[in-house]
Amino acid sequence: MTTNVLLQIFPGHQAAKSLAGLAGLFSLLFMLSGCQAVLTPEQVTLAFWEAMAQGNLESARTHVTQETQHLVTKQQNLEGASLKTGEVVINGPNATVSTSMTLKKPESDKLLSFDTVLLKENDQWKVDYQQTLNNLSILPFGELFKSLRAIGDTINKELEQQIPLFEKQIKSFSEELIKQLDEFRRKLEKSIPPEKQTPHSDTI
Repeated sequence: MTTNVLLQIFPGHQAAKSLAGLAGLFSLLFMLSGCQAVLTPEQVTLAFWEAMAQGNLESARTHVTQETQHLVTKQQNLEGASLKTGEVVINGPNATVSTSMTLKKPESDKLLSFDTVLLKENDQWKVDYQQTLNNLSILPFGELFKSLRAIGDTINKELEQQIPLFEKQIKSFSEELIKQLDEFRRKLEKSIPPEKQTPHSDTI
């Protein structure tokens, strides 16, 4: 409806009031559409894992917290995986979504069941990828997400085994160094003749 038509129907200030009312209505609709843009924890979970399954890391990172975006890396064993969500538990700014994922690689139709953890960040639900990975790492499903942690544990164990050897080598080195210093001191004392003693004048 144009301004001229409104002026014909509502002459004078009434048209201005109608225009103001329409502007308010449009503002209200805009605000409502903005509220509808907030995704639920379940929607965020689906969007994140579907992006991971498609190898779309840029899209996946938009659905995780800022602190865990650097953890989002390509996972070839997720390619083509199918996803289902179940129970959603919301506790204030925290939420968990029961997630079931059927892998196609490397083993066909391998099922994983875990909780996707989400946090409220700037009034938007985001996946806490660190906590979600922690949930995945305790599941008995082999080497999917545990490989990096297993490598780290192996290195730590090897270092722990080497520490006594390092201590022994350091002790041996210290003892040898002390021995060499003592030998050097003895040689030095032998090479320097004793000072000649001046006779005491006892004569009167």
